[in-house]
Amino acid sequence: MKFGVCIPHYGRPIDVPGLTRMAVKAEELGFDSVWVTDHIIVPHVIPDRPEIVYRHNMLEPLVLLAHLGAITRKVSIGTSVVILPYRNPIILAKMVATADVLSQGRVIFGAAVGWMEGEFKTLNVPFANRGQLSDEYLELLKELWANPTPAFQGKHFQFSDVSFSPMPVQRPHPPIWIGGRTRRAVRRAVQHGDCWHPTQMRPKELSGHAAYMRRYSASVGRETPPQLSFRGNLSFSSVNAGVERPPLRGRAKDIISDLQEYAEAGVGHVILEIAGESFDDKFKAMDRFIQEIRPRVAA
Repeated sequence: MKFGVCIPHYGRPIDVPGLTRMAVKAEELGFDSVWVTDHIIVPHVIPDRPEIVYRHNMLEPLVLLAHLGAITRKVSIGTSVVILPYRNPIILAKMVATADVLSQGRVIFGAAVGWMEGEFKTLNVPFANRGQLSDEYLELLKELWANPTPAFQGKHFQFSDVSFSPMPVQRPHPPIWIGGRTRRAVRRAVQHGDCWHPTQMRPKELSGHAAYMRRYSASVGRETPPQLSFRGNLSFSSVNAGVERPPLRGRAKDIISDLQEYAEAGVGHVILEIAGESFDDKFKAMDRFIQEIRPRVAA
């Protein structure tokens, strides 16, 4: 099982040295990947989400991704996740390909359709057909990344007789991880992706969706189903929180048990949002994870 770390580029005062140290430390400790996430302009009022952390001091993820590629040497750098309808897909393709070239082939492209309706409205992007837009954009991205003289005929974009560059280092394209917690997201991963990448999902629920993913893959003739990843919050505690304990939060033995359940469900890459009020707190948790947790989870 591989492990990655989310870089906290939101919800706290911007600390460029801290963000940089966290990415470098993740690589030094032996984590496999570092990650950024995506929001652009967050409404003041969001139904059922009044305390959303993404509202303040959120750095743009693709610019930050290129920075992370420059300050590290071997870890994968990924997006968890880019919201597909927010950006022109041709420009998005060029930005991701550029990051892959500059990092010498280390980009993982995580993408999803989005959920924050007010953000869509502010960006003048139709919320109701975000799924259809995303499906077309994924096909367009793959065409651009695979062919230096691409051609595409979709509902929203049509082109031919053009050149696209640079080509990404990874062929035919950087790994595409599809985010989302629904059956529709699972089907989108089967149709367009290399990996399904849900967040904040308990092992039993995730296992059920993974079984559905295998069945759906077989039904559409995909011989090898997408790989499976997961993103969750890591928080150490010395207290037994009981059966209602959220996954990856609690005593070391509880977290190890959770990770073993995720591994049994087929998860091969876990992305961790590290709890801590300060970067020093986060670094201590990262150290503890590498020392106490990782050696006791099957590779």
